[in-house]
Amino acid sequence: MPIRPAVPAELPVLQDIERAAGRPFRALGMAAIADDEPPGLALLEQYRAVGRAWVTDDGTGRPVAYLLHDTVDGAAHIEQVSVHPDAARRGLGRALIEHLAERSLRAGLDALTLTTFAEVPWNAPYYERLGFRVLADGELTDGLREIRRTETGHGLDRWPRVCMRRGLR
Repeated sequence: MPIRPAVPAELPVLQDIERAAGRPFRALGMAAIADDEPPGLALLEQYRAVGRAWVTDDGTGRPVAYLLHDTVDGAAHIEQVSVHPDAARRGLGRALIEHLAERSLRAGLDALTLTTFAEVPWNAPYYERLGFRVLADGELTDGLREIRRTETGHGLDRWPRVCMRRGLR
């Protein structure tokens, strides 16, 4: 499926994808995550406006997966990657991550980073299969430490979380 930049009219669809992608967390006893509101339209527009919101669609033009990213301490940081459950297990998340990896390498960045839940099967174990590794506390950059502080402030540390990195060179 083609990967392309998100367009303004699709931002509410990205919110719908996020809500749907959150539902499976309920079965893991993580209702607060399942019920968490997606990024607001203004934030999604900020990512879109600077070319950091990517989608893949279902062949009809309607997005079914998306990725948001930043640059943190010289690495492309995956802020969010979500796939609608109806489109899961088709390699869409992997394709979005590989798209970001290729673009990041061409831009001179040397790694991808992200933060995620350590024990959720479609989180850290999935990213490990894609070549990411868990960072020890001593390996965290200042930017990753700040992201973790923000996540802690939002209550995400009720469940084990990790920072992960995948080298690009």
